[in-house]
Amino acid sequence: MDTGTAYGRKKPSYRADLTEVGAGTPMGELLRRYWHPVGLSADAGDRPRRLRVMGEDLILFRDGRGRAWLVYPRCAHRGTTLYYGKVEERGIRCCYHGWLYDVEGRCLEQPCEEGGGPRRDKVRQPWYPLEERYGLVFAYLGPAEKKPFLPRYACLDELAPGEFVAADDSSVGSGGAAVVPCNWLQHWENVVDPFHVPVLHGSFSGAQFVAQMAQVPKVEFSATERGVKVVSLRTLENGRGFRRVTEAVVPTLRVVPNPRVDGYGRVESIGWVLPIDDTHYRIYVAGRVRENGQLGRMRSRMNGKYWRELSEEEHQRFPGDYEAQTGQGPITFHSEEHFATSDKGIALLRRFLEQQLAKVAEGGNPAGVAFDEKDACLRFEAGNYLSDSSGTV
Repeated sequence: MDTGTAYGRKKPSYRADLTEVGAGTPMGELLRRYWHPVGLSADAGDRPRRLRVMGEDLILFRDGRGRAWLVYPRCAHRGTTLYYGKVEERGIRCCYHGWLYDVEGRCLEQPCEEGGGPRRDKVRQPWYPLEERYGLVFAYLGPAEKKPFLPRYACLDELAPGEFVAADDSSVGSGGAAVVPCNWLQHWENVVDPFHVPVLHGSFSGAQFVAQMAQVPKVEFSATERGVKVVSLRTLENGRGFRRVTEAVVPTLRVVPNPRVDGYGRVESIGWVLPIDDTHYRIYVAGRVRENGQLGRMRSRMNGKYWRELSEEEHQRFPGDYEAQTGQGPITFHSEEHFATSDKGIALLRRFLEQQLAKVAEGGNPAGVAFDEKDACLRFEAGNYLSDSSGTV
């Protein structure tokens, strides 16, 4: 007799193909075909910095010539970490035996060897290419022959008078700590889930944004060339229509207009969800601000407090995105999900990712990569917009 208890339930499972990001995994190989922000430009300095990116441990530094680069941490000589290395004019020197590597891993000196190491040119410290843009350091961790151009974004390049681009690494948009202890996809799927906004952010924990965001919207979901678009329509008290467009764009971009609706128009910032490993992520953000502006101002308050100020009881009584998504577990059990019509955006996003995984597995190029610089500038529809009447979606 089936009594509906949890006794005897099947062992739950998750979609490893969509969630695991290590080298050699399907999603890991897909994500490695794109550039990802791995730090702020200020993070690259003359003191080596540890990074973990898609399950790989790496060292970031900037040499004496101002070049920022990323290297494998274990010295090619005897394996001690370059975290304790010394950054010099030409590169980084291992603390153990003094081998010096340049930013592309070439061994320049072996001081304990006669003649400075006559065979040093046969040694190469593994490294990854970096580029800097929008105050962020971007890394490409994929196959060299498939390296695309680093994209530009019209919403960050086309500045109004008095605007400039600022960068943030505190995971604005996560609803919590800078490093979030759950799988990256649990957050990225949230970008195309507009119905959680009036519940989680509008009524359950009190109005975290503005009054109109608490209204249940009419929604249209659609797949795009680079991901999934969500159009939400609400009617304001004065009868005007409020049209909000959000996009999830490969590789992990969250193109989300300001939920506080400080003004209307195109999206003002972009967030990149960086998988640290299978069970941790952080968000890097670049956005347009004016003098004295801060991207961190977009953080929500619950019970009049910021997330870091809440007690454990208040986290229970006033949950946000962080609690909802980490509450799904380190990697959510997809086998236990029961989708409804409001989950169409998530279904579209998973289907889109499956298509990109197939392209890479077949030797093709995934969506959104550009091998001609003229194709590397992206323009988004995302933003908050007003219309004269509510109309239709």
